[in-house]
Amino acid sequence: MQKTLFLFTAGILLAYTMSAQKDSSPLNGKTLGDAARFAGGVDKEKVMDLFAGQQFDEAVNYLSPVLNADSNNVPVLNYTGYAYYMQDDEQAAIACYRRMIAVDSNSITGLHYLVLLLQGTDDVAALNDALRLVQLQPAKAARWRSVGNLWRRNQQPDSALEYLARAYELAPGDLKTVADLGSVLVDGKQYDKADSLVDQGLEKDSLNVPLLKLRVASAFWNKHYEAALDPGEKLLRLREPTLQSLEWTALSYYNLKRYPDCIRVCEGMQEMGMDIEAVYYYQSRAEAKLKHFPESDSLLRRALTKAISKTAEWYYDDLGDNFESQKDYRQSLAQYDTAYYLFKAPLILYNCGRICETELHNMARAKQYYRRYLAVARPESEEEKRVYRLVKAQYGGK
Repeated sequence: MQKTLFLFTAGILLAYTMSAQKDSSPLNGKTLGDAARFAGGVDKEKVMDLFAGQQFDEAVNYLSPVLNADSNNVPVLNYTGYAYYMQDDEQAAIACYRRMIAVDSNSITGLHYLVLLLQGTDDVAALNDALRLVQLQPAKAARWRSVGNLWRRNQQPDSALEYLARAYELAPGDLKTVADLGSVLVDGKQYDKADSLVDQGLEKDSLNVPLLKLRVASAFWNKHYEAALDPGEKLLRLREPTLQSLEWTALSYYNLKRYPDCIRVCEGMQEMGMDIEAVYYYQSRAEAKLKHFPESDSLLRRALTKAISKTAEWYYDDLGDNFESQKDYRQSLAQYDTAYYLFKAPLILYNCGRICETELHNMARAKQYYRRYLAVARPESEEEKRVYRLVKAQYGGK
């Protein structure tokens, strides 16, 4: 959760900008002169100085004795809750703001911070507090948007759409609301409505990343692949590491049979550090369509190494051990073979040769495995060197 502190010395007014609204700061729009009536002997200037210096521990230590003496002191609860909030001590902050609500059930600030603190951990409680804010401030679009997003988190798309649509009516120029409403429309497959809404937003800010991502998603899922290209290219030029949107851009080029462009987008994603299986796979398919089969094969091999965890070698090895313990040597050999194909560990070839020699009594096949082992082995540990010497002594010159 991003928290940024701004100090405006003119008027000595503090404004705290995060996802909170201006009227939700500890001063709630008051000047220090207005706040001078705080009970408990709190030095407001000292508190402001501590906040300005981001000395939130010291602020808590300074304010705590006042709360111990008067746990219903709403202004001090507000300050203390904010200090805890900025320290990421969420439980202590929640306790302060809940106490504020117990004293003053209409506290905008207390309800606002409870919504921020509870969403994601207790969405039901956050939703109840957000609904109360809508009742208290029905003309504020942000309150409706907050409830809409909480309904969305709770898998209630119809309610989310209702509240976000109301937020949009109140503030049609708010691009955050446009993005949130557009997301619900895309989730509900109302692609044309989403496109109309998002395009209006992009007319105001053509490089708005959430809107560009929505435009790509809507176009891709609606199979209007051409419409995904321009916003996708803008995200690529912005070097925006939005994996899903760029994947859809690459696939849109692929579906349009514009294979060189698909490859270019994949390479751009790799340059941004998206070193993942899917990107190599999409690029390999585009290379194959251009009949660049060596390049496609190389990319498929890279995709394979990304697709399978390095620890999977242990699993194949353990499967081989299990089958060997059960005397199912052919299955054991198959597991070891797969492990070598995927991970190229030389000792696996030795194990295959050993099973062919001692258990399957197939010396011709055992020699093949042993000779392949000798060709690739690079023994490092003493045990590996011992095995290598034994195999080389018996099969190295044959």
